[in-house]
Amino acid sequence: MVLISSCCHQLHASRISSEPSSGSVKLSRLSVFLSHLPPPSPSLMLRGRLALFVYAATSASAYVWPGTPQLNALEALRWQGNTNGMTTFASNANCTAFVGGTKTGRTNAADWIRTAYHDMATFNIADGTGGMDGSIRFAEEQARPEDPGNGFTNTLAILLNLSTRYASIADILSLGAIISIENCGGPEIAFRGGRVDAAVPNNPGVPEPSQDLASHISAFARQGFTQSEMIGLVACGHTFGGVQQAVFPDIVPVLNSSTNTQSVSHFDATFNYFDNNVATEYISGTTQNPLVVGSNATTNSDGRIFSSDGNVTMRSFANSPDVFSSTCATLIARMLDTVPAGIQLTEVITALPVKPDLLKFDLSADGTTIQFSGQLRLWDTPLLSTQPPVVMFWTDHVGATGSVTLTAAGVFTLGVRHTAGWYNIPALTFPASSGFKSMYFTVDGQVEDQDGVGFAVQDDLMWSQSSCVVSGASATGLFHVAVRNTLAPTRVFLEQAARDNVTRPIIVETDMALISPSSTGFSIWSVQVANNFNPFTIGAEVNGTKISRNDPRTYSGFAACPSS
Repeated sequence: MVLISSCCHQLHASRISSEPSSGSVKLSRLSVFLSHLPPPSPSLMLRGRLALFVYAATSASAYVWPGTPQLNALEALRWQGNTNGMTTFASNANCTAFVGGTKTGRTNAADWIRTAYHDMATFNIADGTGGMDGSIRFAEEQARPEDPGNGFTNTLAILLNLSTRYASIADILSLGAIISIENCGGPEIAFRGGRVDAAVPNNPGVPEPSQDLASHISAFARQGFTQSEMIGLVACGHTFGGVQQAVFPDIVPVLNSSTNTQSVSHFDATFNYFDNNVATEYISGTTQNPLVVGSNATTNSDGRIFSSDGNVTMRSFANSPDVFSSTCATLIARMLDTVPAGIQLTEVITALPVKPDLLKFDLSADGTTIQFSGQLRLWDTPLLSTQPPVVMFWTDHVGATGSVTLTAAGVFTLGVRHTAGWYNIPALTFPASSGFKSMYFTVDGQVEDQDGVGFAVQDDLMWSQSSCVVSGASATGLFHVAVRNTLAPTRVFLEQAARDNVTRPIIVETDMALISPSSTGFSIWSVQVANNFNPFTIGAEVNGTKISRNDPRTYSGFAACPSS
């Protein structure tokens, strides 16, 4: 557990700076949790030169698959743990895991929540600067007195490399906080994507425990929150974690505990679990919260904050776990949606009830056939001992149709709420000239076709199996990409993920050359690149717009090139 930083160590506050984009589709079969959006706070009525920051309370809606690459990637990160359906978030955000060991008195979950708050807490509602933008990664910010401890570096060591061109560092930090709370008994929290990472550190802004009540109220007002919201944010954050002795020796003594080796004085008795004990213990007078009953009255900031409205808010939390949970879901979502002026977040990312995933297309080496395979995810539909049949129906570009029964691949569980059944789409072969245009599914006889829209596939840009590995002192990949002639791109290129000089995710493009137009309807583009063990994806530029296909490959996935 990370000693939740200074004064407002983990408080959660937020303001969205622009209205989320729209997009809707009725969800047919499976129930999808629609996160509740909070109402606008009176504190948003701006002063001075601020251009109104409006928190848009629009209803959540799922996109029509395949949607945009960004929405598709964010949906996978939010509901599958990462883009490959694995559990990177969940496995590191469980309620006891910590990078330094399970008997330290700390958890990754508390570190991740604290990191998200400190990233947001620089927000200035008057000029729209600061907020959730990943600036906490900069050493300059971490070196400030308001950001003590190693919780930020611990968090970034796990989460930073999960960021991509579609999910910024700030998006990943937001997801880390959400999944930490949800996995440890907390409410389901609405998530939007589209945060933009800062290029430089932000101005200071995190409150510190030694500051007086007026300073705390002022800091939260700068972030866009009322006094009662301040109380809620601090309480919601401090259901996790505590204060670490090494960072705050004037608050916490050495505890000499074999199960709390980093001497963390916790905010409540269930420091690694979301519940309202932070309030019930405070109201009952049994709290051991070091920022309420610490021997150093100067740093008892929680006590000053909690009692600032005569304990009205804390009593409501103590009397009702449901009130506490729903309030925290609202405030935490608002905190994470607090972004710099001009940044437009996506709609709330809900889980698609039926989602094709990990689709792979290959043009045969002779250019005559297309090989296709993939998986299908059914949300909140566990695999049962007697499987309902799942059938895929497909249509090609000339109107021919067909079907195939899918096979169960396994069950994936995210946290404690949701289960997804995965099915394999077996390898299929289509003539290159007719290709593969769209598909829909039946699950136990019920049609799943996105309310008549179907699931359109993109078979116009794919890998060619004529790609190969060039042997030699240092092996290289001779990559071939097949482009349907009707696409008519002006450029075709390989894409590879990289980082800029301030660790933001970027894409490096390597142009390919057209080597052979084909009478089968495809042209082949080629480039030879040295192996650096990082996967490549395919991109093209059509009418000035870049498109991409998320089917990563490395040179090792292809056969050796024929010897000359």
